[in-house]
Amino acid sequence: MPASIEFKRRLRWADADAAGRLHFPRIFEIVEEAESELLRGLEWPMDVRRKRYDFPRVHVECRFLRMLPLDSSFRLRLTVGKLGRSSIRYDYQVFDDGEELAIEGTMTVVMLQNGKPVEVPQALRAALGGDASDPVV
Repeated sequence: MPASIEFKRRLRWADADAAGRLHFPRIFEIVEEAESELLRGLEWPMDVRRKRYDFPRVHVECRFLRMLPLDSSFRLRLTVGKLGRSSIRYDYQVFDDGEELAIEGTMTVVMLQNGKPVEVPQALRAALGGDASDPVV
C-alpha cells in the first residue's frame, strides 16, 4: 500500500492573497510541508536527506476547484502516486472544512546525488509502499 499522510490546518495570513483567499503558489509549499512530514515519519528526516541526496521538484500540477478563504480549516492528503527508478510522484487532495474537494494535483521529485539522478534506495522504496519486486520505470 502506498505511503500517505493527512493533516489538518487553517489557512494562515501568510497563505492568503490580498482578497483573503489561498494565494495559489502557497499550495506547493503546503504540499512540501506534507512531503517533509511523510518522509520524517518514515525515518528520512530532512537532515538525513540533505546529507546524501537532493530532491528537486521536476513537475507540479494543481487544479483549484473551490476557494479556501483566510482562517478556514482544511485537510490535506498526500499519497505516493508512483515510484519511478529515480523519481517519486506524489498525488495530493485538499478538502475544505465541509469535506468537499477543493484542490488536487501532483508533485514529482527526482532523487539526485552529486547532481545526477540515482535510484530510489530500496529502504526508502519499501517505506514508500514499493517493493523490491516492483518494476521501476
